[in-house]
Amino acid sequence: MRVVSAAESAARDRAAIAAGIPSRALMRVAGTAAAGEIARRCGDLLSRGVAIYAGPGNNGGDAWVVAAALAASGVAVRVTAVGDSRTADAMAERASAESLIGPPGPTPGREAIVIDGLLGTGATGAPRGEIAQAIAEIAEARRQGATVVALDVPSGVDATTGSADGAVRADLTLTFGTLKRGLTVARGYAGAIVVLDIGLGVHDDGGDRAPTLIDAAFVGANVPPIAADANKGTRRRLAIVAGAEGMVGAALLAARGALASGIGLVRFFVAPSNVAVVQTSAFESLAHPWPADDATVHRDIDEWADAVLLGPGLGGGTDARALVDRVLRHTRLPIVVDADGLNAFAGRADELGRMLGGRPAIITPHPGEFARLVGASIDDVLAQRFEIGQTLATRLGAAVLLKGVPTIVSSADATRMVSATGSPVLAVGGSGDLLAGIVSTLLAQTGDALVSASCGAWVHGRAAELAGAGRVRGVTLDDVVRALPDAWERGATDDRYPVLASLPPVGDAG
Repeated sequence: MRVVSAAESAARDRAAIAAGIPSRALMRVAGTAAAGEIARRCGDLLSRGVAIYAGPGNNGGDAWVVAAALAASGVAVRVTAVGDSRTADAMAERASAESLIGPPGPTPGREAIVIDGLLGTGATGAPRGEIAQAIAEIAEARRQGATVVALDVPSGVDATTGSADGAVRADLTLTFGTLKRGLTVARGYAGAIVVLDIGLGVHDDGGDRAPTLIDAAFVGANVPPIAADANKGTRRRLAIVAGAEGMVGAALLAARGALASGIGLVRFFVAPSNVAVVQTSAFESLAHPWPADDATVHRDIDEWADAVLLGPGLGGGTDARALVDRVLRHTRLPIVVDADGLNAFAGRADELGRMLGGRPAIITPHPGEFARLVGASIDDVLAQRFEIGQTLATRLGAAVLLKGVPTIVSSADATRMVSATGSPVLAVGGSGDLLAGIVSTLLAQTGDALVSASCGAWVHGRAAELAGAGRVRGVTLDDVVRALPDAWERGATDDRYPVLASLPPVGDAG
């Protein structure tokens, strides 16, 4: 499943039409599939009527198809046409639907379901005029308890950037053929997201190397099983170089993530004052002070571990920078560089690339760390989140896991993956440390940077979804750790045709 911009989505539609699929057939399949999904998810509400807002373009045409399908099944449907239909397909579907739609339900204006078919993927900027007025009516209906369903994108959400000035807030978004980038950014406006097959077939690929959505099937196919006769050596060994004075919690959280993800043995390298703390807090692991010379790095890390995690809670200053340099120069192991390990190279990304030296490597910045590393603003990073990690991955020869909503993983070979799992449960201190431990474990076990970063990001987010179960307040990282076993074993797949992918709503259920 590709995650596409508005232009990439339109190109796929054009390719399918050029190959002989009538544009009206795509519209009919989209609207019919949407009507079926509405009936499945909201069937208990249909008896209270459905209000549909149909705009002038092809999104409005989709809405007229939905109206016809629901009316044909006996649902009381009321359609508000906002502007005259402008495309031939939309005009034809409106004429067809109007011949089927009967009188509205017993309480017009109080329908239990409101369908937004005002604006589609081609719309940009804040809605104006009668479209804005219709969006205000939809918002009022939602405040009165109606369930709002958006077709393709909530009107006012930019399908490429996720900008949502004046947009509809939907409880459910039914998007057609591909997952639009903007929906993965504007999760608070999209609600639950369902991608429906409309018959694009081979044209879904597009040939443009658009990023791929990470799903449970990808994780299941790429995470190696733990053998029946496994031991702590075959489950691999991870060295964690982290934990400055007063910051050892970051190292401990990383180890919790690693141990809950299947690592066989963890060895800490922390500030000397933290060794006793680690030994009493993580008694299943080994603890050493930071290596004070090159020979210690070689003996205790390079010859012992299968991978290294460098940076959580490492602190700043010259001592931290010297430690980062020592570890990078004197071990050739696969490595994950996180947090203060990245901050040590602020404005010097090329030097980091030289020190990584082509080994399997992952960096895991949040937007602020990314901005410091490359000398950009956070706003620039967020505006280019789908592309900017690829540029850095090529410079470093490493995988870049750019954390956020969504998380984008980029590799040096121009492959991009998108993880849309997760919730605001993860918007707390320590969440990134937990992720670093998960990703480092996979890197130790697979040696594949892209796979490790992609699967780790998905599982981390999935554990948060399971831990929160639609809630945010009262859910902690302890709950996320406890949910990791289920995240590894249980996916969020929805394999009912015509569903291609589905994402749950994000945030507090209330």
